[in-house]
Amino acid sequence: MVILEKVKSTEKIVRQIEADNVLVFVVDRAVTKEMVKKEVEAVFDVKVSKVRTHTMKNKKLAYVKLNTDYPAVDVATKLGIM
Repeated sequence: MVILEKVKSTEKIVRQIEADNVLVFVVDRAVTKEMVKKEVEAVFDVKVSKVRTHTMKNKKLAYVKLNTDYPAVDVATKLGIM
């Protein structure tokens, strides 16, 4: 099962990356917060502080707040968002 389907990138999300150290991913509705946390930590080699989710129709957005030691800007740059 693919946990992280894709990265969301809008102007508002870019502001969240810079100000709040948050990345936003589209995930399947069946995925739990704990699964998202483990996947992000494994794939990007970072520490996750908190995961919030927002469900829309048949998709779920996962707002992943990274630990202050790991800038979200660095991860976003690797992903080609910034």
